[in-house]
Amino acid sequence: MAAPKMKERTIAFFEVVELKAGEHRRIEPMKWVDFLASLSARDLARRTVETDATYVGNTITYEEEDHLLLHRAKDVGEWLSVLNWGTGEWRELEMKAAEGYLESSVVCFLPYGNLVAIMRGSTSAPSHKSLETWLRGLKPFGERLLVVRPLLSMSEIERLQTAEGASRVEIRIGRSKAGALAMKTGRLATFLHRAGEAYGDIDVTMIISIPRGNTRHEDRQELLADLQDLADVMPDAAEKARATLVFAEDSGAEHRQLTEFVEHHITAKRRVRAVTDDGEAIRISSAVSVILDAAAEHEDELRLAANVTNT
Repeated sequence: MAAPKMKERTIAFFEVVELKAGEHRRIEPMKWVDFLASLSARDLARRTVETDATYVGNTITYEEEDHLLLHRAKDVGEWLSVLNWGTGEWRELEMKAAEGYLESSVVCFLPYGNLVAIMRGSTSAPSHKSLETWLRGLKPFGERLLVVRPLLSMSEIERLQTAEGASRVEIRIGRSKAGALAMKTGRLATFLHRAGEAYGDIDVTMIISIPRGNTRHEDRQELLADLQDLADVMPDAAEKARATLVFAEDSGAEHRQLTEFVEHHITAKRRVRAVTDDGEAIRISSAVSVILDAAAEHEDELRLAANVTNT
């Protein structure tokens, strides 16, 4: 029996804020755990919001934690058919009055800030704007006008001026922006520019990591200098640019901090298994598992973007 296919899907991270006086404002962490617990006790009508589309929320439990499955009901006017791949025969799919066909997205509220991760089951499954519409319809926290906005990494170029060194750098320059490096003389810029010249129309990603240890202090300083050489071009030319910077404290101790130099929507791609070897459906639990893994992997970046301290 052939191994079940694992489709690669995108996990996108968002932040729930409040629209007040025409501005998006961050708010205190909301009680999402309590909301999901109460949602499971509601009847269908109190979990449904009808606007331009019909959205329905279900609580799903994975490893004793509740998460949200948000559905969009397909309109009765949509033309749906079923194809038999063995015979090639097709038939119209009849929608019964007491049943509906759903497109679903898995939504996980993270345990810090008001951050949420969404994996859509299809291109027309509920998006972050659908979640926003559904939350506004349910009003789980009163009359607050909630907004679900993409979580963007923050550009912190200015931190390059106060750092003592850099222990790790990851930078990606797109093919259309490589020309911005032509007048730069630092090692990073030179390597990236030479790769573009050598291989032509390509995207170039470079990762440099310097091991811990007092003997590598000068290497970390030199890597920082190479980053400073690119400070004025990274925000516009780089598709991705981040570094672990080393800072000195008054006590003489050092601390490291992940720093972003390009603003971008934080996402991750993961493969999601839909069925077991025996054909049992596990796509929802599999989706929750990989979402939580991705959130853990990106936690430093997510906290930085949302200005949430790690307590």
